[in-house]
Amino acid sequence: MTGSTRGSTRRSTRGSGESSGPLRYPLLFAVVIISAFPVYWTFMIPSRTNDVVGQLPPPFLPGGHFFANAARVFDTVNFGKALMNSVIVAGSITLSTLLFCSLAGFAFAKLNFRGRNALLLVVVSTMMVPVQLGIISLYIEMQELGWGNRLISVVLPTAVTAFGVVFMRQSVIQAVPDELLEAGRIDGCGTLRLYWHVALPALRPAMAVLGLLTFMQAWNDFMWPLIVLNAENPTVQVALSTLASGHYRDNTLVLAGTALGTIPVLVIFALFGRQIIGGIMEGAVKG
Repeated sequence: MTGSTRGSTRRSTRGSGESSGPLRYPLLFAVVIISAFPVYWTFMIPSRTNDVVGQLPPPFLPGGHFFANAARVFDTVNFGKALMNSVIVAGSITLSTLLFCSLAGFAFAKLNFRGRNALLLVVVSTMMVPVQLGIISLYIEMQELGWGNRLISVVLPTAVTAFGVVFMRQSVIQAVPDELLEAGRIDGCGTLRLYWHVALPALRPAMAVLGLLTFMQAWNDFMWPLIVLNAENPTVQVALSTLASGHYRDNTLVLAGTALGTIPVLVIFALFGRQIIGGIMEGAVKG
């Protein structure tokens, strides 16, 4: 009686797994459609005119006005300079974050020095402080240094983040064994050589993930660039806010600027998507 019950239970479990299998691909397809639709809508609306967009139901097929609306974006605001500023700011913040956070994470994970745990606690505690609390003092400091309306005032305050330090520390603990470092020390490697030749190659997947997150956050940052930069020296998000201001909102104009500002992010993901996904999957397997 017990054996037959176990056999029926196994068959029922196996049957339920097989029955749910064919539903995976339709569900994945639905998730992809839902996720990709906002991107499609962002590029579809600028290809139409405002009178067509206001119809109910709105059109779902692209038209032929995208390049005309994109030209209006560059005529309305200095969007070329905004794109260049955002590339410089986001790229500089990403590179500095990867460098300094990987160095700090390596030090916290593999180097023994006095006050290491206390200093790490201070770094973690800064993550609990709202960014808005330091905006006034940070703005005054940028003005005192003579960096008002300069890109360095946007890059320097976020050149290294507490999240990046903690993230890289955990990655170093998981990806770099102590035995490998000891072997490098026996071969005569110093601390910086161990970091550059031993730790850094093992941290590439994690750095790809951190780089994407940092680039996205820097590219989408709006509040701080709006405070320290003026309308003649904007970033993409500040330029988009200028397009959306006014009594009448031109949806095709705003979304044309949004589409142009989305293209660099899509290019970054297309170039480094394999490394980014590999880093996420590697972290998931190790976790």
